[in-house]
Amino acid sequence: MEKTLRITEIFYSLQGESNTVGLPTVFIRLTGCPLRCNYCDTAYAFSGGKKQTISAIVEQVDQYNAKYITVTGGEPLAQSACHQLMTVLLDKGYIVSLETSGALDVSAVDDRAVKVMDLKTPASAEMDKNLYQNIEYLSEKDQVKFVIADDKDYQWSKSILQQYDLVNRCEILFSPVMGEMSPRVLAENIIQDNLPVRFQIQLHKYLWDDAQGK
Repeated sequence: MEKTLRITEIFYSLQGESNTVGLPTVFIRLTGCPLRCNYCDTAYAFSGGKKQTISAIVEQVDQYNAKYITVTGGEPLAQSACHQLMTVLLDKGYIVSLETSGALDVSAVDDRAVKVMDLKTPASAEMDKNLYQNIEYLSEKDQVKFVIADDKDYQWSKSILQQYDLVNRCEILFSPVMGEMSPRVLAENIIQDNLPVRFQIQLHKYLWDDAQGK
């Protein structure tokens, strides 16, 4: 029997984050997440959704004639069939990125996929869920994202960069929590401290005032 996944939505838009920001991308949002971050903008994906076979999901993706696919959530790795979905998409020639919290094991993720791993900061209230062993499975094509709400988050993120030598392992993203951390302040801090990180804002929220994080 073909494996199924519970899907909240599949949609086509511009990538709002990561190092492919601005590129047309198909988003596959899986339902469910074991975390409850304070700043979560996709709580609507915690439950509900609709079960779909992998072939049905891929059929929908194919209709957009896109190059880039992002598998997101929720927490996509909470559904084990996520691995098979990504492999099928990669086999078809898509460039696939996985947005994951870093709280679940990434060792079995297809090596061809780009892992965008979100290490939870103190303000998220889920910092204790970080699975630091995941860092061992990151390569130079992957990305680690820090979502920063205040100066404590910023200082913590800098310390993690140093502790795990992250800048020599993969690309680093610093992103402000909209409405809590001033983008300008974060940008100026990065410049002042000469951090080798990529500053990013959630493009979709500026283009479409998108509170749901599409």
